[in-house]
Amino acid sequence: MREADLAVIGGSGLYQMRGLEILEERDLETPFGKPSSAITLGMLAGRRVAFLARHGRGHVIPPTDVNYRANIYALKSLGVERVLSISACGSLREDYEPGDIIIPDQLYDNTSLRQRSFFGTGLVAHVSVADPFCPELSGLAGDALEAAGGTVHRGGSFVTIEGPRFSTRAESNTYRAWGMSIVGMTTCPEAFLAREAELCYAVVAHVTDYDVWRTAEEPVTVEMVMKTIHANTEVAQDGIARLVEALPERRTCECAHALRSALTSAPDRISDDVRKRLDLLVGKYLS
Repeated sequence: MREADLAVIGGSGLYQMRGLEILEERDLETPFGKPSSAITLGMLAGRRVAFLARHGRGHVIPPTDVNYRANIYALKSLGVERVLSISACGSLREDYEPGDIIIPDQLYDNTSLRQRSFFGTGLVAHVSVADPFCPELSGLAGDALEAAGGTVHRGGSFVTIEGPRFSTRAESNTYRAWGMSIVGMTTCPEAFLAREAELCYAVVAHVTDYDVWRTAEEPVTVEMVMKTIHANTEVAQDGIARLVEALPERRTCECAHALRSALTSAPDRISDDVRKRLDLLVGKYLS
């Protein structure tokens, strides 16, 4: 049963949206532990929406310690099919200015300490993430945010760093040399796990600063990041409401079938424990 038409992963500022009627909170447990916070379910523009605070209520979980697997699994267990990530990012390009909104279409994982997959010994899967973001959801999100008055750039490569520290100038310039467009700390492995869970996933990345490569600017600080995020909150809220209204009832993208050709383990070699643990994700392919 689909309990929400859209899940939004982001900060608590999104829970005070105009027109949002909060219905309940779900404190869930998953085979991968507890999500970052209870999931808030509400009505927005006549449709059900789920909200999850990625870093916990009050922002108490650093990027490396976020339980990304539990977060995505919990949303999947609610029957969610589409996930919109709200993220802060640093710009690695002159034309992506602080205050702008980026809808990236590519992703580079430069993290090293995170659990990147639901699958492992006992059940092997090789999911395709050549295009890691859902093009349909990304397009709809871009349209909604433009209609809300945001300065939106469609496309760009998003590099995820481990954090929690910001980049050195040498690192920032290296990412620019690689052709990266924006830098952040949370999109990996979130996007990959969403694909494994056969969810549509798109990112709304708010540019808060020029990272540290632009020597004419002050080095990025937490104060700088939060100031821009708060300034963009109203646009994000309005954009989400418009997106919810525009969502088609049915998906036509390939995200819903991402595991169809990804499972490589022989079914008769998959233990009952593994089947039970991953049934929500693969049950339809192993029955």
